Amino acid sequence: MNYRFQNLLGAPYRGGNVVVSNNTLLISPVGNRVSVTDLVKSETVTLPCQSSSNLRRISASPDGVFLLAIDEKNRCLFINLRRRTVLHRITFKHPVSAAKFSPDGHFIAVAAGKLLQIWRSPGFRKEFFPFELTRTFADCNDGVTSLDWSPDSNYILAGSKDMTVRLFCFSKLSKSSKPFLFLGHRDVIVGAFFGVDNTTKKVSKIYTLSRDGALLSWCYTETDVKSGELGSDFSEPDSPGTPEQRQAPNGEVHCDVNSKKRKNFDGEDKDSSKGNGSGLHTEKWELLKKDYFMQAPAKVTACDYHRGLDMVVVGFSNGVFGLYQMPDFVCIHRLSISREKITTSVFNDLGNWLTFGCAKLGQLLVWEWKSESYILKQQGHYFDVNCLAYSPDSQLLATGADDNKIKVWTVSSGFCFVTFSEHTNAVTALHFMPNNHCLLSASLDGTVRAWNLFRYRNFRTFTAPTSKQFVSLASDQSGEVICAGTLDSFEIYVWSMKTGRLLEVLSGHEGPVHGLIFSPINGVLASSSWDKTVRLWDVFKGKEAVETFPHTHDVLTVVYRPDGKQLACSTLDGQICFWDPIEGVLIYTIEGRRDIAGGRLMTDRRSAANSTSGKFFTTLCYSADGSYILAGGNSKYICMYDVADQVLLRRFQITLNLSLDGVLDFLNSKNMTEAGPLDLIDDGDSDIEEGIDRQSRNNLAYDLPGSIPNKARPIIRTKCLRIAPTGRSWAAATTEGVLVYSMDDSFIFDPTDLDIDVTPDVVNAALCEGQTLRALILSLRLNEDALIKKCIIAVSPEDIPATASSVPFKYLQRLVLAFSDLLENCPHLEFILIWCQEICKAHGQSIQQNSRNLLPALKSLQKAITRLHQDLADTCSSNEYMLRYLCSTSSSNR
Repeated sequence: MNYRFQNLLGAPYRGGNVVVSNNTLLISPVGNRVSVTDLVKSETVTLPCQSSSNLRRISASPDGVFLLAIDEKNRCLFINLRRRTVLHRITFKHPVSAAKFSPDGHFIAVAAGKLLQIWRSPGFRKEFFPFELTRTFADCNDGVTSLDWSPDSNYILAGSKDMTVRLFCFSKLSKSSKPFLFLGHRDVIVGAFFGVDNTTKKVSKIYTLSRDGALLSWCYTETDVKSGELGSDFSEPDSPGTPEQRQAPNGEVHCDVNSKKRKNFDGEDKDSSKGNGSGLHTEKWELLKKDYFMQAPAKVTACDYHRGLDMVVVGFSNGVFGLYQMPDFVCIHRLSISREKITTSVFNDLGNWLTFGCAKLGQLLVWEWKSESYILKQQGHYFDVNCLAYSPDSQLLATGADDNKIKVWTVSSGFCFVTFSEHTNAVTALHFMPNNHCLLSASLDGTVRAWNLFRYRNFRTFTAPTSKQFVSLASDQSGEVICAGTLDSFEIYVWSMKTGRLLEVLSGHEGPVHGLIFSPINGVLASSSWDKTVRLWDVFKGKEAVETFPHTHDVLTVVYRPDGKQLACSTLDGQICFWDPIEGVLIYTIEGRRDIAGGRLMTDRRSAANSTSGKFFTTLCYSADGSYILAGGNSKYICMYDVADQVLLRRFQITLNLSLDGVLDFLNSKNMTEAGPLDLIDDGDSDIEEGIDRQSRNNLAYDLPGSIPNKARPIIRTKCLRIAPTGRSWAAATTEGVLVYSMDDSFIFDPTDLDIDVTPDVVNAALCEGQTLRALILSLRLNEDALIKKCIIAVSPEDIPATASSVPFKYLQRLVLAFSDLLENCPHLEFILIWCQEICKAHGQSIQQNSRNLLPALKSLQKAITRLHQDLADTCSSNEYMLRYLCSTSSSNR
C-alpha cells in the first residue's frame, strides 16, 4: 500500500513558459504539475505537488532553490525545488501573464492584468504573511505581457498590449516618478529586454519586440538636465500634442520613434540616482534603428534575449525560429521546427543551448546552436494514452495512444528513446514478449505488429483475411502464438510468431472481445466480451471453448493471477468477479460501484451520487504476488482491493486538476446558465487565441462562418493499469498522461517480529561486538532499511556462506529487496553478488517452493543485475575502443 507518486510520462510539455535553472535544469509545466529535466544526466522527474488547474507561468529564483508556479485560476505555489515541497501559496486578483525574480532574488515582479506588482520573495522562514506587496505600478492602459529586470534590480521593463514599453524605477528615492514610455510599435509587445555594455557592465541599450515582427533598438546618452530645466540640446515642441514629443495627462513621458529630443518632466533630481545603471528613466533615450524579421503573415509568439552574447532568439506562429546577433541584426540561424506555433523559447545561462516548446504537439526541444545538434528532443502523445505494458525486467514502459504512435520509455530516467509510427489508426493493446526484446501492438487499422527493440523496426505484421479492428492482444509464455480480439466481427485470431501465418479463428463470442490473456501455467486462453461471458480456450488442442463463465452484465476486461490459479473480471454493473479457472466456480465478488463513484461532469443533470454513468471498472491488474488488485475506470479514482478479504485498501486520486471534467464532486450553480455551463459557452473573445489572431488559423474547419469551437474540457479517466513485474511500481494511462507510482520503504515502519529487546541500539551494540549474524537478524525483525543495509555491509566476505545459511526463510524476501537496492546504489558490486549467490545456494529449494511470494523480490534483483550488466558492457566496450585508439596512436608516433 505504500505507493507514492514518482513520475509523469507521455506529455513533457503542454503550454506555458519554460525556464532553465543552473544552466542544465530544464523546468517546464506539465498540466497542473512541474517537470524538471536534468539535461546532463538525461533524467526527468515530475514534482509531486499539484496545482488546482493547468499551470501557465513559472519562474525560478537565480540560485535555483525556489520556483514560482501560477495556474490558470491565478493561484500561485511557492516551491522548494530541492525538497520538492510547497512552502507558500497565494492567489492573485488578476490574470497573471508574466512573473520574474529579480537578479538578486529578493523581489518578484508579477504582471497581474494591467498592474505591475513587486512582491518581496519569501524564504525558508515560517511566516503568517510570507508574501509582502512592496510596490504596485498602475500606469499601463492594457494587460502587461512581458517583464525584464535590470542587472542591478533597480529597474523593470514592462511591455503591454497597448503597444508600449514602460521603464519603471524600483527605488525608494523615486516613488513619485512616472515611467518612461517607448513608443513606435504597431502591435502587442512580446518582449522587452535590457542590454548591457560588455566593458562597463552597465545598461546601455534596450530591445523591444512586437508581435508583428518588429524589433526596435534603443540607446541613451547621459545628460545633466535638472528637474524643470531645459538643456541646450532640447527644443520646445510646437504643441503639447505633437507626435514628436508630448506629455500624457498622468505625467508619463513619451518617446516616439521619430523623436530625437525630449524634455524632462519627472520632477526628480537625477544627481541623486547616479551610479551603475541608475537614472535610466531620466536619461535621453533615442531610437537607434528598427529591424523586421520578415516572416509575415506569421506572428512572433516567443522570444528571449541573452545579455552576455547580445543575441535574440524568436519563435513564430508557423513553427520557424530565428537566432540573431545584435546590435547588427545578423541572422545566425533560421530553421523550421514544425508547422505549429512555437509557444516558448529561452536561452540557458551560458547561451549555448536554445529551448523551444510547441504546446499543440506536446514537443520540447533543446538545441545547441553552435554544433547544430539536439541535446533533448521529447514529444508526448498528441491524444489520450490507451494502453501500456511493462517489460519483463521492469526497466521499460511502452505506451500506445489515439495518435497512432507507440512510445517506449525508460522508467528510471523518464525519457522516451524510440517512437514507432507505422500504425495508421489508434493503438489499442500492447504486450512485451518474454525475451524482453520484442514488443507486440494491436491497432484499429486491422494489423498486429511486432517490433524489434534492438534495431527499432517492425519485423513482422499480422493481418486477417478481411479488414478487422483489433482491441485486445495476448501471447503465450513461449512466445510462439499470438492472439488478438476484434471489435467488429467478435472473433479471436491466432497467428504463429515464427511464420506469421494465421493458424485459427476462434468463434463463439457475440460481442466485441475486449479482454484476452493467457494462463501463466498452461496454454489456456481467457477472453472477455460484451456478450456477458468469459470463455476459456485451449488454443493448442481445438477451436471450441473449454469452459464458459456467464455473467449478468457485459464483461469489460479479464486478468489472470500471476500463479494462474485465479481469474478476475469486471462487469458493467460495477462488480469484480473472481473465478477458479480449474474448478470453474465463482469464488467471491467485490461490489465497487460506491468506491469508484466520484466526480460530476459539467453536462450531467444529476449529482455525482445519483448518476449511474461511469460506475464500473474498465481495467484490472493483479499485484506481483496476487494478494491485491488494482481497478480503474471512467473516474478520478483508482481503487486497490485486498483479494482475500474483498475490502478496499486504498483509493488513489489521479489528479486535483480542475481544468479536467469529472474532478469536482459538486458543481457551482453560479456557473450554470440557461444556455448551459458557462465554461462551454463561447464568450466571443476570439480575436486572439494565445497571442495569435484568427487570420493565421483561417484554414481550420471550425473557423468557418456559423461553426462553433468545441470548448469542452477533457474528461478524467483511467484507460489502462499495469503493475511492474518487480511489484515495486505501477503505471496508469490516464487523461493526464501516464502516472507512475513507486513503493518507498524508507519512510515506513513495519516491523516483522518486534519485542522490547529489538531496538536500533541493540543492533548497533551487536555490530560493535562483532556479532554480525545476530545484528542482521535483529535488523530484519525491526525492518529498518538503513539498518539492514548497514548489517549486510558489516559481514566479512569469508563469513557470508555461514550467515546466509543461518538467515530464517521468513526474512528472505526483505533481504533480497535490500540486495536489489544495494546493487543500484552501492559500489561493492562483487560483495553483493557473492551474497546473492550464497543465498541461492542455501535456500534454493525453499525459493522454488515459494516462488509466488518471492517473485516480486527476485524480479527486482534481476532488474538490478541486468542493468549493472548493461552498464558494465558499455563501459568495457568504450574502454576497448579507447585502448585500441591509444595503441594505434602510440605506434604511429614511433
